[in-house]
Amino acid sequence: MSDVTQILFSIEGGDAQAAERLLPLVYDELRKLAAQRMAQESPGHTLQVTALVHEAYIRLVVSHDGQKWDGRGHFFAAAAEAMRRILVEASRKKNATKRGGNHQRVSLAANDVADLAKSDDVLAIDEALQTLSKHDARAAEPVKLRYFAGLSTEDAGELLQLSRTVAYEQWAYAKAWLRRELQTEESTEI
Repeated sequence: MSDVTQILFSIEGGDAQAAERLLPLVYDELRKLAAQRMAQESPGHTLQVTALVHEAYIRLVVSHDGQKWDGRGHFFAAAAEAMRRILVEASRKKNATKRGGNHQRVSLAANDVADLAKSDDVLAIDEALQTLSKHDARAAEPVKLRYFAGLSTEDAGELLQLSRTVAYEQWAYAKAWLRRELQTEESTEI
């Protein structure tokens, strides 16, 4: 069992000092995930990599509300999800009418859902991902890890404990489904 996994179990057990021991062990990987994601955000984004890492860490560990960890992989998958939620919340705040935002959909010219990372429309992707989660929750997980955490298909599959073949199959399915969903949303707005 890795040090990270042991500390996660200590946190579950109520060890108040365990969170302090965990941060140095996971900080570099969390920063790498956040940096990959933030590099894909539009220029001028007010959220910085360090702030994203700290906010995700606080949500995961400091105020974990009895979260049960199945190990290191589960922790990093949860970190990717926390980062996704933070970015979506920031995007919603930025686009809120009371803050002067006039949300408009961005035309999607890309042929690949992976290229969506270059799009400013995090909300459209999040809405489509929520719809996919309702339709097929397992297929949505690789997308969250690929798009919001910047992981490769192999790394996402490993975190989700999927074989390489299944990871690629789920990614191909989810990518096609999301492409269709986003194109349908775009065409109904015209």
